[in-house]
Amino acid sequence: MQELLKELIQAESTEAKGELAAAKVLSAEFDRCGINSEIDTWNNNRANIIAHVKSGGNKPALLFACHLDVVGPGEANWTHPPFTAVESDGKIYGRGSTDMKGGTAAVVTAIGNIIGSGRRLQGDIVFTAVAGEEVDSCGAERFIAARKELPDFSGVIIPEPTDFSVVTAHRGMLWLEISTKGKSAHGSAPQLGINAITSMRHFLNELDNYDIAVKHHELLGRCSMSVNTISGGKTLNVVPDKCSIGIDIRTIPGQSHQDIIADLEKIFAKLKSENPKFEASLSVIRQVQSLETDNGCDFVRDFCSCLGINETTAVGFTTDGPCFTSLEAPVIIFGPGKPGLCHKPDEYIEIADVEKAVEYYENLIISFLE
Repeated sequence: MQELLKELIQAESTEAKGELAAAKVLSAEFDRCGINSEIDTWNNNRANIIAHVKSGGNKPALLFACHLDVVGPGEANWTHPPFTAVESDGKIYGRGSTDMKGGTAAVVTAIGNIIGSGRRLQGDIVFTAVAGEEVDSCGAERFIAARKELPDFSGVIIPEPTDFSVVTAHRGMLWLEISTKGKSAHGSAPQLGINAITSMRHFLNELDNYDIAVKHHELLGRCSMSVNTISGGKTLNVVPDKCSIGIDIRTIPGQSHQDIIADLEKIFAKLKSENPKFEASLSVIRQVQSLETDNGCDFVRDFCSCLGINETTAVGFTTDGPCFTSLEAPVIIFGPGKPGLCHKPDEYIEIADVEKAVEYYENLIISFLE
């Protein structure tokens, strides 16, 4: 298991390098365990991998849904190089060790152990590790689009790092780019132009007074909105003809992304009515719906009972989970690793936690499928 995790980290599956190398690492491990797998590739270096362990078919299948990609290492210095997978003091360091190659290695090891034991399962195991979760969920969407041959599932398990909390709800994500358009002019004669930065300032003033209409969610609270990027102007002696901002909105279950977009377009219309020279446009950069799985359903109850866990929880970050709800099976986020280490320098995972995860996943497979 440790060597598998190290090889996955060393595959360096960033957005720039793609997921194919990591998919090949998993394919080789499945081959070693006598399990057939298939790599779906596109654009030279993008990849999903799928393994389907068939059974007697008397019970619904179980889907383990992982992701192969990792964020880049960033500009900060690392104690250990981010893709060397150094083992030290009971930990394995490296980008992706927690998010989520530790969980992926644990699932693959658990499946291999179950098959190696000769147990006769009554339900199929389907495993996938997909591309692009950190960027656009392209791999999960591609997997779902090609799902014709998939069996019915009792549930979907996503081994993201939750420090072994059972997560059944998380916020959604709506990333927007707002651009204001102006008219360039010489900086010495600004009255001859239309300053796009000034237009953006008017919009931001309105945005400060905008309150997204939504009820408080029992677990996730209210949605949040933050303006996190801004760009405008090229030189000091030219009136800028464009300014853009990026807005990160985190939504809660029952909230409509389209309603938020419509509200912002109403702000555009208001500013246009006050100043006919005001021009703005909106683009959706990325959106992921929120997730809320019924805690009272049989799958969640049986899942918690199998692990000896009494309650579920919710988190603020997003996952590929909403993509898999179209399978009409409950989705649970559950895995090793501390979420607070994700996307940070010196990311690591405790080897003991990955070993514990292997045991948990084996018990879940036996409980649901034997």
